[in-house]
Amino acid sequence: MELSTKTPRIEVVDALRGFAVMAILLVHNLEHFIFPVYPESSPEWLTILDAGVFNATFSLLAGKSYAIFALLFGFTFYIQSHNQQLKGKDFGYRFLWRMILLAGFATLNAAFFPAGDVLLLFVVVSLVLFIVRKWSDKAILITAILFSLQPIEWFHYIMSLFNPAYTLPDLNVGAMYAEVAEYTKAGNFWDFLIGNVTLGQKASLFWAIGAGRFLQTAGLFLFGLYIGRKELFVTTESHLKFWMKALIIAAISFAPLYSLKEQIMQSDSSLIQQTVGTAFDMWQKFAFTIVLVASFVLLYQKDQFKKTVSNLRFYGKMSLTNYISQSILGAIIYFPFGFYLAPYCGYTLSLIIGIILFLAQVRFCKWWLSKHKQGPLETIWHKWTWIGTKK
Repeated sequence: MELSTKTPRIEVVDALRGFAVMAILLVHNLEHFIFPVYPESSPEWLTILDAGVFNATFSLLAGKSYAIFALLFGFTFYIQSHNQQLKGKDFGYRFLWRMILLAGFATLNAAFFPAGDVLLLFVVVSLVLFIVRKWSDKAILITAILFSLQPIEWFHYIMSLFNPAYTLPDLNVGAMYAEVAEYTKAGNFWDFLIGNVTLGQKASLFWAIGAGRFLQTAGLFLFGLYIGRKELFVTTESHLKFWMKALIIAAISFAPLYSLKEQIMQSDSSLIQQTVGTAFDMWQKFAFTIVLVASFVLLYQKDQFKKTVSNLRFYGKMSLTNYISQSILGAIIYFPFGFYLAPYCGYTLSLIIGIILFLAQVRFCKWWLSKHKQGPLETIWHKWTWIGTKK
């Protein structure tokens, strides 16, 4: 009976989630977990190598790993909601409780991550999933597209056309992050923790408002929900054709969108850069994200590729544990209260450290999952989600 009321786990989703968390780890290492302190001087050859590592890593992964993570968040909501629907239950209100628990995990992660944690943004934006959970597929797709068009950014731009004196709201994000940087450099551990879970989280949410991340995240959640409803991650001939078409369309779209974004960012108007530029930047990143997702799904059908990325499945199954533990480890490695290696690590060395951390986490995942069904934080989240009820 249990088998008939639960959606089978989809391997490629675990591997894709593992890829996203790995990519986040590598990007965060290059950023020193948002602690921009680097060597004051390096040999010329290393400076050139650092520049290449930075450009390659950020071009391939920055903004895309987060998007994949958000896409799969919406997909996971579908899986959990669908499993409960098969039992005649509405997952909606249990999901809201689950998001309250996630806010706790977001606070834990933010304590060690001075820029504020994206999980808190997910908690806030997840309300859209609760609202649309009973909508039709068509309504969800249309809403996802509308969110992704970034209507608020276009509203600001259009207002500026009618009123040349129009300015964007000043959310004081720069000043907040300057204060975050100040107490981080001071190296007092308790000031660091308290500042991160208060000011850091506030700065992160306010930055997300100005960067258009709220609507982008909502759109990605709904696209993930739609993909789940259409079972597009389930391997069938028609679904593989869909991903091939998606790959072609996204690949063709990426170049002109990127080119337009670059041209817009050269505008003398900061308002245009922050509105139209933000919209085009998100569109070109979304196109590249679809290239990555579609390529991964299609390549995963090949035995050699599946074998090569097999460790990502273990990593993806423990994504919450890995995501939070990487912030804790990164803070210990780079920040003044820890080993304070930031001033000695350029981009290349930081990437190597990131790869070593990833391999260590994979090894831990494989050991842990050989003894348990879920990661340690996943187990807590799962048990507390269903506390007081029988699934």
